[in-house]
Amino acid sequence: MSHRVVITGLGVIAPNGVGISQFTEALKNGTSGITFHQQLKDLNFSCQIGGVPNITDELQSKYFTDLQLRGFNSSGILYGFIAGIDAWKDAGFQVNPNSKLDYDTGLIFGTGTSGVEKFREAIYKLDDGNVRRLGSTVVLQTMASGISAYLNGMLGLGNQVTTNSSACTTGTESVLMGYDRIKSGKAKRMLVGSCSDYGPYVWGGFDAMHVMTYRYNDNPEKGSRPMSASASGFVPGSGAGALVLESLESALERGANIYAEVLGGDVNSGGQRQGGTLTAPNPEAVQRCIRNALKNADVSSSKIDAINGHLTATSKDAIEIENWTKALGRKHQDFPLINSTKSLVGHCLAAAGSIECVASIVQLKEQFIAPNINCEDLHDNIKELIDVSRVPTQSIVCNLQVIAKASFGFGDVNACVLFKRFIP
Repeated sequence: MSHRVVITGLGVIAPNGVGISQFTEALKNGTSGITFHQQLKDLNFSCQIGGVPNITDELQSKYFTDLQLRGFNSSGILYGFIAGIDAWKDAGFQVNPNSKLDYDTGLIFGTGTSGVEKFREAIYKLDDGNVRRLGSTVVLQTMASGISAYLNGMLGLGNQVTTNSSACTTGTESVLMGYDRIKSGKAKRMLVGSCSDYGPYVWGGFDAMHVMTYRYNDNPEKGSRPMSASASGFVPGSGAGALVLESLESALERGANIYAEVLGGDVNSGGQRQGGTLTAPNPEAVQRCIRNALKNADVSSSKIDAINGHLTATSKDAIEIENWTKALGRKHQDFPLINSTKSLVGHCLAAAGSIECVASIVQLKEQFIAPNINCEDLHDNIKELIDVSRVPTQSIVCNLQVIAKASFGFGDVNACVLFKRFIP
């Protein structure tokens, strides 16, 4: 038996908004979360701007005890834990460390790197011969599955609990992994999402690759420019997004608030062949991923009202738009509305997909399209493919039924998921 899958809880820690309410307002108002970072300048980074969520000590104390925070130095786990707990509570569930083990619910929470600052701290202590000073939480803070372990220790979930890692595609992939598990009847609920650390030891490699912008250090909010002719590379970001997925039967039985329905999707790889590389997607594989997502969701391309693209503000943006036009068979004025959340938060790496999935669902629920800020000069190659009106630079109220969200990650891996507005 195949089960319909809906979203009943959301949580987000983004550079421009901590929590769903703040994040929603930032999306509607086109508020950027990109700021200047003196530390990056001091380390001679070309790109000295980035997106970092504002997490106060007061907020941390609502989720962690003083004992838990002692020696805690993993921003990605911090973001993921808060977003995950928020989503769990938003879905109407209680948080009780002594609760009965829940075999009907599982957890798939992804990351790219975990606890980089903690790992660096541990290396220095080892180099100084102080292994006994590493502390008891170093392993938990630095292993990839640390975020899932932290969350499950609080929630007590007995179904599949794991961490996925597929670069920029991680968050979108986690949604589809959770969706598949519920659809097949292997779980009633899945908490899914992804997180990413911030800082120079995560972002440094990208700066060395010259894929981040260096032109807007004096004007940070103008730095992230997806689809723009004046884009000069992506702005790094960080944070986390989380979603509670649930079978429709379970959600209706307990009278849960339903944000949207997951219709289906697809994941694949271009194999770094036919033009695909570590940093560039194979166009044929991208188009195949989109077409298969439509097929698996049983949705015709004409029903797609909007797209939340990957669109990183690099030279690959025009290629992505071309892939969408070919996969959907829609161009110019017939093309769906399209936006990139990255214009507001930067490229949040492993957290990008989940934050952008949350943004897509918020737009469906609230019936608006967030603006592509900094895209007043749409790239000429994109203009040849779609009408300028399809790339809104101001927030617009509109009738949205189906939105497509895609992520195309480092290593030539792809994911596309389709969300539908839920009307009881």
